[in-house]
Amino acid sequence: MMTGPFHLVLRDAIRERGLPLERLRVRLAERGIDVGLASLSDWQHGRAWPRRPKSLLAIEALEEILDLPEQTLTGLLCTHQPPPFRPRQGVDEYSGPMAELLDQLPGARAWRLEVMASEQVVTVGPDRSPSRLAGRSVARARMDGVDRTVVRYYGAPGCDIDRVRIVPGRNCTLGKLLRHRDGRVLAAELLFGQPLQAGETWVWEAEVQDPAAARTDCAHAFRRPEGTYLLEVRFHPDAVPERVFEYFRADLFVDRHVLTELPLNVHNSVHVTTTGMTSGVIGINWEWPRSTA
Repeated sequence: MMTGPFHLVLRDAIRERGLPLERLRVRLAERGIDVGLASLSDWQHGRAWPRRPKSLLAIEALEEILDLPEQTLTGLLCTHQPPPFRPRQGVDEYSGPMAELLDQLPGARAWRLEVMASEQVVTVGPDRSPSRLAGRSVARARMDGVDRTVVRYYGAPGCDIDRVRIVPGRNCTLGKLLRHRDGRVLAAELLFGQPLQAGETWVWEAEVQDPAAARTDCAHAFRRPEGTYLLEVRFHPDAVPERVFEYFRADLFVDRHVLTELPLNVHNSVHVTTTGMTSGVIGINWEWPRSTA
């Protein structure tokens, strides 16, 4: 019998069989078991565990569909500790330093844009500093008149938030930028330059530069339902970590729950991707080799 965390065994089995999630969903439906693509994605990435009777039936059927020995998946579910509770609402932005900044930006918390896809690429330099975070998003206006979005940044301990810069890229310019020195957080408007009509889409790019970053993680918090999200971390050849992990938090300041170890590829990078997240925090954490001196 295969061993290891449930989600890794499921993910490896799906990869080995070469079946896309949509095909798995159809195969389950043919057996009278209705499971959504978001659930299948969450199961294989460790963001949720099947616990309801219908979900457990789906896992039994997946063992057959994926040509796995009996109890390969269901046996792991019996012994695995499920992840922490994930709230239905997005992360809390009504308390703490970030809340103080958002209070000064009218409409910053309003759900005016539906994010369809976004990606963030963190570049770790030879000094082990993840000083650049480049982002790209595409979103659809949920109402007429939307002409901006708000970027949030949480500095690591020791961060000098006054030195952090927001550099707008394609299809946006920098509007109001607010900093909270004690809280090491920043909020900045990215202006589109024109109002959107409801249903109209917009693509924008921006970069966060933190020259004094000494952090060993990067994460994304989900405030509203989002489409596809990609987080990639690229390491300089002279700054290769010993171990890298994907983790989940139910909210910004609760304990992290390690989901899986991420192997570096031949380009010294790792990534995580998710679809349909509505809340919580997804991140990547790494450990540097211990000094041999």
